[in-house]
Amino acid sequence: MHPVTPLRRAWAPIAVVAGWAVHDPDQAQRQLTRLTTGTLLVGLAVLLPAAALYGFMTWWFTHFAVTDTELRIRTGLLFRRTAHIRLERIQAIDVTQPLLARVAGVAKLRLEVIGTDKKDELAFLGAGEARALRAELLARAAGFAPETAHEVGEAPSRELLRVPAGVLAVSLLLTGATWGTLTAALVVPPVLWLFTHSVWTVLATAVPLLGAAGASSVGRFVGEYDWTVGESPDGLRLDHGLLDRAHETVPPGRVQTVRIVQPLLWRRRDWVRVELDVAGSSNSVLVPVAPREAAGAIVARVLPGVTVPPRAELSRPPRRAARCVPVWWRGYGLAVSDAVFAARSGLLRRSLALVPHAKVQSVRLTQGPWERLCRVANVHVDTGANKTVTARLRDADEAADLLRAQAERSRTGRRDARPDRWMASAPDA
Repeated sequence: MHPVTPLRRAWAPIAVVAGWAVHDPDQAQRQLTRLTTGTLLVGLAVLLPAAALYGFMTWWFTHFAVTDTELRIRTGLLFRRTAHIRLERIQAIDVTQPLLARVAGVAKLRLEVIGTDKKDELAFLGAGEARALRAELLARAAGFAPETAHEVGEAPSRELLRVPAGVLAVSLLLTGATWGTLTAALVVPPVLWLFTHSVWTVLATAVPLLGAAGASSVGRFVGEYDWTVGESPDGLRLDHGLLDRAHETVPPGRVQTVRIVQPLLWRRRDWVRVELDVAGSSNSVLVPVAPREAAGAIVARVLPGVTVPPRAELSRPPRRAARCVPVWWRGYGLAVSDAVFAARSGLLRRSLALVPHAKVQSVRLTQGPWERLCRVANVHVDTGANKTVTARLRDADEAADLLRAQAERSRTGRRDARPDRWMASAPDA
C-alpha cells in the first residue's frame, strides 16, 4: 500500500478515546479536571507514538495480490484476515478520493462483490496505480488473459451528461425535504427550551436536526457537485464530488430497477431525478437532476431498448379504488410493455419505477378485506436487489390476468436476456 496509509490508520486509537469522551461527557470532564499539565503531556507523549505505531503496523501487515482467478487482500495486526475475491464475482470497482487523499495524490479502491454485503477496499494506493489496478481487474473479469490484462488499460469514456452547479443548487432549493428539515431545526429547539429550560435537551435535539438539514442541502450539493455521466465499455461511469471525489461505475446488466422521481416544485421546469436499484451495489443515484428528455436518454443507456412511458400511457386504477385510498389513488398508474413493468406512485412527489421483465424474481398478488369488497388488488413485483415494485389498486380481474402474464413475461425475458458481462468488447471466456 502507499506509504501515506499509516496516517489514515493512526487515528484509530485517538478515535477510541474521543468516542469514550462523547459517550460519557460528564466522566470525561471530571477526569480532565483532575489532570495536571505534566500528566497531560505524559499522556500525549504515550498516545501519539502509540497511534503512530498502530498505523505503521497495520500498514506493514496489509498486502494484496492478483492471481489468475482472484484478488487476495490480507489484513490484520493481531487477528489475520485474508479475503479471496474471485474476479468473475466482482460487481463494481469504484475509485474514491477524499479531500486529503486528493491533496496527497492517493486514492482507494472499493470493491463490491456479488453475494456479499461487506465491501472490501484497498486504501490507499497512488492515484495512477489505483486506476491501473482497476483497469487490470476489470479486464481479467471480462476474460482477458492475465499476461495481457495489464496492457488493456482503462476503457475510454464518452461524456453523456453533466449537471451544472447552478441547476443542482436550484433543484435543492425546490426540494421539500430541504425546507422541512430546516424549518424543524429552527422551530423545535426554541419550543423545547420554553417547556424544559434544559440546555442538554435542546442541544440533543437541535444538533441532529441541524445535521439532517445540512445533509439534505449543503451535504447533497457537496456530494453531487459536478455530476458527470459517461459511457464506456465497462458500464456507465459516474464522477462527482466537490471535496471528496468519487469515480463510480454502474455495471452492465446488473440494474434491477430504475426510478424516475419528480418532486412537486420540479414539475414546472420538467426536471427529474433518476435512481437505481443495483444487485449487490450501493449505487443508488444515476442522475441527481436533469430535464426529462435528457434523463430518458440516460435511462435508454442503462436499459437498452427501453423507453420511458409517457404519462398518457399510464392507466389509473378504477374509480372505486378511491374507497380504499381517497385522493391519493389518483397518483397510481401502470404500463406494461414488451421490455418493462412500469408502476407509478405518489401524487405530490411522483415516482415511476421501471423493472425489466428479465430482472423479475417473483410476482405476488395481495388483497385485503376492504380491497376485496372494492374488487381491487395489488400486484407486487420482486427484483434481485431485494426491492419490490407494486401496481396498486388494480381491478381484481385485471390483477389476476396481470399476475399470470407477468410470470410468463419474466420467464421468457430471462431466457432471451443477454449475459451480464464486463466490457462488451471482451472476448468470450
